[in-house]
Amino acid sequence: MKSLRAMLVVALITLSAVLILLATAASAQSGSQSGAQKSFDTLKTLAGSWEGPVTVTPAQPEMSMDKPVHVSMRVTSRGNALVHEMQEAGTTEDANRYDHPVTMFYLDGDRLFLTHYCDAGNRPRMAAKASADGKTVEFEFVDLSGGNQYGHMYHAVFTIADANHHLEDWTFMMPGDKPMHAHFDLQKTK
Repeated sequence: MKSLRAMLVVALITLSAVLILLATAASAQSGSQSGAQKSFDTLKTLAGSWEGPVTVTPAQPEMSMDKPVHVSMRVTSRGNALVHEMQEAGTTEDANRYDHPVTMFYLDGDRLFLTHYCDAGNRPRMAAKASADGKTVEFEFVDLSGGNQYGHMYHAVFTIADANHHLEDWTFMMPGDKPMHAHFDLQKTK
């Protein structure tokens, strides 16, 4: 009887030790940042006001390239979201008169997403890919809410040159699945 009791005690002690080791390993693993968290933290360093020229390929006659674009980025919701707002520099913030798309960046589990609230009346969602250099965050199309009559954003890449300079590359899929690429070369103003 004593030997059976002793074996049970040893088994319980061993099981407890194994569970403690597993919990410690899981805790250490969760303490390290995921690639999505690192990318999100990188994007949050862009909080501020930015301006710079935009180049559109192929050129669009109805789009003036002689004025810079203004981009405002701010961290919100206790650090859980990043708001990206874009408009032509020098225009008032009147969303009924001027283009003023808004993009929200957020983590969902271990993935980084963006939802782009487009002037085309839809909301494409894109997921980030891991970056080898840590300075580039690339987003690929996942799905679309709303109509697609006027086209939709399809791809985005953010490249951080330094604390005062970053590049944004956006691909808009026009009707008929014809891509239009916009390249923004942005300098920090605030």
